[in-house]
Amino acid sequence: MATPYTPAVQGTGVRASIQRFGGHLAGMIMPNIGAFIAWGLITALFIPTGWTPNETLAQLVDPIVKVLLPVLIGYTGGRMVHGQRGAVVGAVATMGVVVGADVPMFLGAMIMGPLGAFVIKQVDRMLGDRVKSGFEMLVENFSAGIVGGVMAILGVLAIGPVVSTVTNAAGDVVEWLVHHELLPLASVLIEPAKVLFLNNAINHGVLTPLGVAESAGTGKSILFMLESNPGPGLGLLLAYMMFGPRALRASTPAAIVIHFLGGIHEIYFPYVLMKPRLILATIAGGAAGILTFLVTGAGLIASPSPGSLFAYFAVTPKGGYFGVIAGIVVAAAVSFVVASALLGFGRRNGDEQEDAGAGTTEDTTTGGEPVSASKEA
Repeated sequence: MATPYTPAVQGTGVRASIQRFGGHLAGMIMPNIGAFIAWGLITALFIPTGWTPNETLAQLVDPIVKVLLPVLIGYTGGRMVHGQRGAVVGAVATMGVVVGADVPMFLGAMIMGPLGAFVIKQVDRMLGDRVKSGFEMLVENFSAGIVGGVMAILGVLAIGPVVSTVTNAAGDVVEWLVHHELLPLASVLIEPAKVLFLNNAINHGVLTPLGVAESAGTGKSILFMLESNPGPGLGLLLAYMMFGPRALRASTPAAIVIHFLGGIHEIYFPYVLMKPRLILATIAGGAAGILTFLVTGAGLIASPSPGSLFAYFAVTPKGGYFGVIAGIVVAAAVSFVVASALLGFGRRNGDEQEDAGAGTTEDTTTGGEPVSASKEA
């Protein structure tokens, strides 16, 4: 599947399959990036720790991230599979996982949207020409309603508990790494979990309570920085801005501001989902940042919320700025280098395929066969 954000993938190997999977995920997320940016701006501005706190406007944050964004993703995923009918059923099915879990269900939406559309597509195919003339609209509406309702119930009863189980398991592993002093390895779990939008569960559910206990005794804790470090995401976005697909480069400056200065890390997750191999860049950057924090003895006195540069400075203990800044810079640099290499420094982003396609024209005098644009008449 090709989208405006991902070129067509050739081949049938494992790598091609992973690229196609990433393309499908990007196709669900990237068309809604404007909604992510809107939510990011509202969050960065109006939450209690934001730039201009406003209790009334801050009420927009939870409904957007927990309801609107998942439903938009499910709607888009359903539309990709079965047009408008798939989009409607996918949105209804997504409401099931929204209700069935307490965390933002982006992952659930990416499952339920296409799945609901696939089911209604099979139902439509089964009914086919069996519906008598005059009853088409009635049957189509009722079939979509029944399938959407059943899928929503399935989302409440099945997908929600599964996501909760995955979240708890991820938290247990992070806690084990912390207790066994293997902190840099925590990035191997934290960064993929963040991309699946489990970042808040890991940070506030596991790392912050542990960090509070450590900070009470020592005055600071490195645990507050394991998940919230904005460096890996900054490096990834910078690599996209310089070497990513041309269709995406224009969107990255705004994403960088929202991520690094606003602390809304979710803004860069879709960029990783579009090219899943780039998770290696954030893992490398996160591990390098944690190692730098350890070497310099860095720590924060409280959890930075949101995880922005300003929030980091606000909770850095007196005299501890060097280690904190060094960890962020090193994480961004390592992530940038690895991501740039994975993007082929601009040679593996698919633009060359578009350029090659632009270099052909259709010769109507020879039966529509493509002819090189430079071929003489």
